[in-house]
Amino acid sequence: MIQTLFGSSEEKPSFLERMKQAVTRTRESLNERIDDLASIGKEIDRGTLDELEATLISADLGTTTTAAVLETLRAKVDRRQIGDINELKRVLKDELLKILEVADKQPVQKVNGEPEVILMVGVNGTGKTTSTGKLAYTLRAQGKSVLLAAADTFRAAAIEQLEIWGDRAGVEVIKNKPGGDPSAVLFDALQAAKARNIDYVIVDTAGRLHTKSNLMTELEKMRRTAQRFIASAPHETLLVMDATTGQNGLQQARLFTQSAGVTGIVLSKLDGTAKGGVVVAISKELGLPVRYVGVGEKASDLLPFNSRDFVDSLFN
Repeated sequence: MIQTLFGSSEEKPSFLERMKQAVTRTRESLNERIDDLASIGKEIDRGTLDELEATLISADLGTTTTAAVLETLRAKVDRRQIGDINELKRVLKDELLKILEVADKQPVQKVNGEPEVILMVGVNGTGKTTSTGKLAYTLRAQGKSVLLAAADTFRAAAIEQLEIWGDRAGVEVIKNKPGGDPSAVLFDALQAAKARNIDYVIVDTAGRLHTKSNLMTELEKMRRTAQRFIASAPHETLLVMDATTGQNGLQQARLFTQSAGVTGIVLSKLDGTAKGGVVVAISKELGLPVRYVGVGEKASDLLPFNSRDFVDSLFN
């Protein structure tokens, strides 16, 4: 079944190669701007770093993250520990990786003998329902059993869209009529998952604007519903962000993080932007790990995020 759904075991591009392809626009922009700061062999000084500041902000690291990175770089320049542009890139890589690895250390809940419940949250238009379907496909490709819960009942098209993705992934979608109670959908999905010993239940939640308090109230009700079946649920609450929205998306993420108990980020549309530095800003400013990145339109274009591969991809 898996073989039929997901193709043969022919050699496929590595995650690093796919990440490199996804961040091509960011890498080309970032490297071109850094190379323009100083010719090879020219000494790096504080003036160079002042110009680097604008480059990092343009890549969407944001002012807070950029300031933290430059503080370290300036100290090293003052101690003459950065001699040329190649060393500057190497030290910059190290600093970005340190930021990402701090967020990566957040533990993932271990689930034993129960379905793992993942809530997918985020505003409309970020690619939430699409990312939900792609995550189901990814887990199925790993040999896991999955149920999808169509709990975005306020947008009729979301149910239909999730069913299309369910067909692609070979996964059943538990649904109710449009406008129905989202928690009732989750109840039915968890009841079915427990009875069938399903590995994962992925819940596509409503994506109304983050400023509407009733959305957060509904999410809290769904949490309580999940805990009636599994005390430790939900095990992950993944916020889907659109990489192309950059710092605007980061502000949305702050509000969701405060209200919805977000544990990780799914960054969609990473391949469509030259502002991939927002990945680092998310880790620094929200303290949240990026769990997955969307790198294309196909069902297989959702990659588990790897900090080192990402940073290597930005410079190599």
